[in-house]
Amino acid sequence: MDVRLHYRAYGAPQRDAQGIVRNAVLVMHGTGGTGAQFVAASFAGELFGPGQLLDATKYFIVLPDDIGHGKSSKPSDGLHAKFPQYGYLDMVEAEYRLLTELGVNHLRLVMGTSMGGMHTWMWGEEHPDMMDALMPLASLPTQIAGRNRAWRRVVIDAIKGDPEWKGGEYTAQPQSLRTAAEMLFLVGDNPVRRQKASPTLAAADQTLDAYVANYLRSNDANDVLYALSASRDYDPGPKLEKIAAPLLAINSADDLINPPELGILEREIVRVPRGRAVVIPLSDKTAGHGTHTLAAVWKPYLDELLKLSAR
Repeated sequence: MDVRLHYRAYGAPQRDAQGIVRNAVLVMHGTGGTGAQFVAASFAGELFGPGQLLDATKYFIVLPDDIGHGKSSKPSDGLHAKFPQYGYLDMVEAEYRLLTELGVNHLRLVMGTSMGGMHTWMWGEEHPDMMDALMPLASLPTQIAGRNRAWRRVVIDAIKGDPEWKGGEYTAQPQSLRTAAEMLFLVGDNPVRRQKASPTLAAADQTLDAYVANYLRSNDANDVLYALSASRDYDPGPKLEKIAAPLLAINSADDLINPPELGILEREIVRVPRGRAVVIPLSDKTAGHGTHTLAAVWKPYLDELLKLSAR
């Protein structure tokens, strides 16, 4: 089947005397997201403006909607559960094909958040000579396991086990989509912010109900099922030594999906030849897993990486 990959782009590619693009930046979103999330003030407003680190008048910034997401090909377009099962390797290959179709033969920077962070590790392994720098955010360089796999399985099993799912051929969204919304709400922010926002039982219920209602309006059960299942082939661990470009991994200490107490990031980053890892402490500026899109929190580290990898 043909695959449609939607993207947003800002700026224009600039080539050196040898025809190599020197200013392209690839930014990849997380599970259930789209490239549109990076247009927000918390990201683009901190990075893409005049004089900012990724000034769109100087860089060629590409924000794809990955397979199964946004305006790219996805199960809800019509094939439903007949849509081909895709994995992260397929998604990275599609991102690569998109860039080559755009004439990009080199990347100044590869970065991504959550799932996009995981793709960033894979980019460094699959195309080690194609970029100057890598910045994975809110991710770990190991296969999905432990609690991270468990919460995904809760959603996957809820949808597949729901009689209303009808093997993917439902005409109305199955109630199990609520489980996906509730699990994402649970792991997406830190407990301190949740408690401050909802200090009473009634307030907590009201906040959760509003989040779920919004989620149900904008998501599809098959799309969610496929997106969560796609992580099954993610396992960068065996090839970390292949990453050649400087890599700076950014996580936050209040991330419930990638908690620092696992020690995985600190253990594995030493295998990356030019790798470094930073875990940002909990503060009133962090937002758990969602810190990945709050560029004001971590952009000083991006500045360091760009300076370190400058030609």
